[in-house]
Amino acid sequence: AAREDLERQLALLAASWDLLDEVAAVAPEELRKGPRGGGRELEAITHHVLGGEQGYLSRLAWKIDKGKATDLNEEMRLTRQATMDALSAAERGQIPERGPRGGVIWPARYFVRRVAWHVLDHAWEIMDRSSR
Repeated sequence: AAREDLERQLALLAASWDLLDEVAAVAPEELRKGPRGGGRELEAITHHVLGGEQGYLSRLAWKIDKGKATDLNEEMRLTRQATMDALSAAERGQIPERGPRGGVIWPARYFVRRVAWHVLDHAWEIMDRSSR
């Protein structure tokens, strides 16, 4: 049952990434400004989501080598693979209960919900700000 739950969680996370990728692929580079005249452009949103995912990995006591990627797409692919690897390790009980500095490690289910929410929030932002 635990493996089936993890598979479902990984599928939900992958679906949120797919939506972000699809939305970003058709969005204009310059998005409509927000209600107060501001907001990040598409590339900045993408970098923000990526940075968030890389930061969240520390909540599973997982490290990622940020210097390996040659471009943004490769960095996203490597970060997403590291996320899947970390979640699989968590399912096998290979993640410590406390981080190296004593911080609490997030349960895998919470991690997935947090990452998926962040990804979807920005996918919806891009969708909303792409419409004229």
